[in-house]
Amino acid sequence: MEAHLPETPYMTTQHAGLEKEIRYVTKPFEVKHIRSLFEGTDPIMHEIAFNLISGDQVEVDRLTREALARGFEANAVLDDGLIAGMAVVGIKFRDNIIFVPEVLIAARAMKAGMAYIEPILSESGVEPVGTVIMGTVKGDLHDIGKNLCIMMLRGAGFVVHDLGVDTKPEEFIDAVLEHGAQVLGMSALLTTTMPNMGRAIEAFEAEGLREEVSIMVGGAPVTQEFAEDMGADGYGKDAIACVDMARALVGVRDGSAPLETAAGAREASS
Repeated sequence: MEAHLPETPYMTTQHAGLEKEIRYVTKPFEVKHIRSLFEGTDPIMHEIAFNLISGDQVEVDRLTREALARGFEANAVLDDGLIAGMAVVGIKFRDNIIFVPEVLIAARAMKAGMAYIEPILSESGVEPVGTVIMGTVKGDLHDIGKNLCIMMLRGAGFVVHDLGVDTKPEEFIDAVLEHGAQVLGMSALLTTTMPNMGRAIEAFEAEGLREEVSIMVGGAPVTQEFAEDMGADGYGKDAIACVDMARALVGVRDGSAPLETAAGAREASS
C-alpha cells in the first residue's frame, strides 16, 4: 500500500512526479529547505532530480549530458539536479519510506551524472570546501548510511577519503595526518560498537591531536546526547545533516536548516 502523502500548500515545480516525491518530506524546516532547492531552477534540473530519485540511471546520464550541452554550468547541474534529488532520497531513506536497495539504485543514477560533472570540476581547479575522513568504527561492518553521506559530501564540494568499515582508532589518526583533514566523520549502526567512537576520540586526545580535527558522528542508534557524552564536535542524523554539519565545522553556513554542534551544546550548558 502506498504511503499517505500530505497535501502541499503550493507547488515549487511544474513536474508532477517530482512534486509527489517532495510531498514525502513532512518536517517544516526540511520542506522549506527542499523546496528552496528547486525554486526558480530550470525544468531540466527537475527532470534530473526526479529520475535520480526514481533510480533511472539511463535518463540521468542523458539529461546530464543534455544540460551541459545546453550551456548549464557543471556546478548548477550538480547542485540543482543531482544533489537536490539525492536530498529527497536521503530523507525518504531516513524515514523508512525507501530502503537500502532503492538507495543503491539512486546512488547508481547519481554516479551516472557525476561521471560528466567530476572531470569538469577537476579541470576548473575549483578549491574544495574542505577535506573529510569517513569510516565506520571498529567492529562494525555497516556502510550504507556512511556511503550516502560520502556521496552527498563529495557533491557538496568536499574531498572525502573513505576508510571503509571496521576502522581502528589508529587508522583514523593516520588518515587525518596523511590528508590534513579538517573533519573526521565516524559511523556506527550497532549499539555495541558505538563506544568505539569514544575510544577513537580518546586516541586522538592521547596523541595530542584532538584540537587538530573536528569530529562528527552519526548512525541509526547515535543521538545528540551520545555525541556530547563522547566529546564529539557534531552529530548528523542523516546525510543532509551530515553535509550541513561538515560545512558548519569548516566555517561554511548556508542557513538551510537548524543545526547544533555537540561542542556548542556543551558550552551552552556549562
